[in-house]
Amino acid sequence: MTAPVPADVLSRLKAVLGEGGWSTDPERIGPKLVEWRDRWVGATPFLALPRTTADVAAVVGVCFEAGVPITPQGGNTGLVGGQIPQGEILLSTERLNRIRDLDAIDDVLVAEAGVTLSAVHEAAAGANRRFPLGLASEGSATVGGFVSTNAGGTQVLRYGMARALVLGLEAVLPNGEVWDGLKRLRKDNTGYDLKQLLIGAEGTLGVVTAAALKLHPVMASRAVAMIGVGSPEDALQLLARAREETGGAVEAFELMARIGIDFALRNIAGTRDPLAEVHPWYVLAEFASGEPGSAEAAMERFLTAGVEAGLVRDAAVAQSDAQAKALWAIRENQSPAQKPEGATWKHDVAVPVSQVAAFLAEATAAMQAFAPGSRIAAFGHVGDGNIHYDVLRPDGGADAEHAAKRDAGSRIVHDIVARLGGSISAEHGLGAMKTAEAERYKSPVEVAAMRAIRQALDPKRIMNPRVLF
Repeated sequence: MTAPVPADVLSRLKAVLGEGGWSTDPERIGPKLVEWRDRWVGATPFLALPRTTADVAAVVGVCFEAGVPITPQGGNTGLVGGQIPQGEILLSTERLNRIRDLDAIDDVLVAEAGVTLSAVHEAAAGANRRFPLGLASEGSATVGGFVSTNAGGTQVLRYGMARALVLGLEAVLPNGEVWDGLKRLRKDNTGYDLKQLLIGAEGTLGVVTAAALKLHPVMASRAVAMIGVGSPEDALQLLARAREETGGAVEAFELMARIGIDFALRNIAGTRDPLAEVHPWYVLAEFASGEPGSAEAAMERFLTAGVEAGLVRDAAVAQSDAQAKALWAIRENQSPAQKPEGATWKHDVAVPVSQVAAFLAEATAAMQAFAPGSRIAAFGHVGDGNIHYDVLRPDGGADAEHAAKRDAGSRIVHDIVARLGGSISAEHGLGAMKTAEAERYKSPVEVAAMRAIRQALDPKRIMNPRVLF
């Protein structure tokens, strides 16, 4: 727990933020101190609610001078505890909620850090454009949050992670200075790309206050299908065929084990079994094209060829937007569907796409040996090698007993990932959950370089001090 914040610092913060710009009310602060899975519960003496970049700079400046640490927070949708303070000042970006500009010629949307992803999608659609970052938490995830964690989502296969979708940033650095890097250039070879340091830094190098986001055209045709397959190996073969068939029009290629479908049917109201028969694994594929009818035709050819090759056991192609949303809801509800099932060890890992099947086989064998009876719910973005590998307690087992084995079990999973050339955090970041664990897998050279960068920008280590190196 961080040391108590001096009273004079709290008084100065109140003065710079003014009426409505801060709170110490436990009821106002309470929801911001609990992670949505209830794994982390925090504490803070003061909630800062800046409305402008100048307000953020004032808060950070006061804290830098006094050496008082800060935890920035967006929509509180993080899954590794980095947004939950443990005694630090909590700086919420919720009132930084303006869309400053949208330019269809530059294909750019400039949004403040507290704007939700769903609001970005809506604004882009109003200009007949698209911001292709898809997250299940889009209604609460914010620009500052998905930039600071370099969020991935379901369209990484085609468009890349948040890092590839940000043209420029505005941020308050740890000393309280404002860096105005809100460029909208596609090319700029003038030295270090400072925005890329801030993207994925999880608030450790400053507070992102606004971002210039790259927009894309709205596709003229789109096809979504749920496909029953026999194994992850078959899914990988289908992925290769999909890429060849569409010429790069694969927007998403998601893999789910049957147990995840069962959890959704049991625990998420309104869920329907997507196919007539039960299959060991399911692929949710989405194709999109700028040419009318092209995606639908490509999906038909792809599925026909997959059946003939013995890779597709059955498939359901969405015939409307409502049906497409229903299929996607099954995938997006994989994590919520697990909540009523008891204690879970969650892993957000990535391996080379070619190693996905090998990882699943090796990790599952290791988990069954280490924790017999555990239920393995694996799902994720097979198209980019990111698997959410979740190990649930045995049916009817004790939560406490399963939770007690979490760290040892996760070490086994992470060792397998590392041996296959992967990463222990694919898209959620390290946060408070994985920072110490990551040092085991990163080289001393890499850790030293990261520490040197942080020391240069935040010598007092006031920005999210418990996160990263």
